Amino acid sequence: MEEPNRTSLTRRTFLIVKAGTAAAVSLPLAAAAQGSAAPRPTLAKVSLQVNGQRRELEVDTRTSLLDALREHLHLTGTKKGCDQGQCGACTVIVDGRRINSCLTLAVMHEGASVTTIEGLGTPDKLHPMQAAFVKHDGYQCGYCTPGQICSAVAMLDELKGGMPSHVSADLAAAPQLTPAELRERMSGNICRCGAYSNIADAIVEVAGAKA
Repeated sequence: MEEPNRTSLTRRTFLIVKAGTAAAVSLPLAAAAQGSAAPRPTLAKVSLQVNGQRRELEVDTRTSLLDALREHLHLTGTKKGCDQGQCGACTVIVDGRRINSCLTLAVMHEGASVTTIEGLGTPDKLHPMQAAFVKHDGYQCGYCTPGQICSAVAMLDELKGGMPSHVSADLAAAPQLTPAELRERMSGNICRCGAYSNIADAIVEVAGAKA
């Protein structure tokens, strides 16, 4: 009687065992993957006064103000840059103060007044800051421009309100728009094209000062 091919039998046995092991391992992995599926988002209603108009939204509680403006209200003038609060492209004005809209949740601003670049002016009637940016070519690619303009408008209001900055020499005196003050107060808005001198000229013109 001819002996069985021991090499073939061993190889066949090995493949059978390997296939069975793989199947046994994959079953708990698949079950674990199903068990760790992302939970359903928690939705919440939020009411905002956006550019003078009351807007009612229902959003995932994790939705940033930036995404609420862009994705839910389709106000895409506010740009998403670094999404980490470092570039300032997403700057909007909330209750008179400029903020990075990527770093705050929409549900944190129930009832707040939000002004985006669309709410400052229109192509037919530009805000003075918008007109100054056009006049002085305060932009190149234009991506950071909405955030720059919103920040500049709020910054001048800070000056009028007497709010000092880190470079203010006298905290009790009314701050002036010196070159150092302007650079410090606008330092949160990055222009990767390097149009800073033109941006400064535009802001100074609107402020009616010489810096």
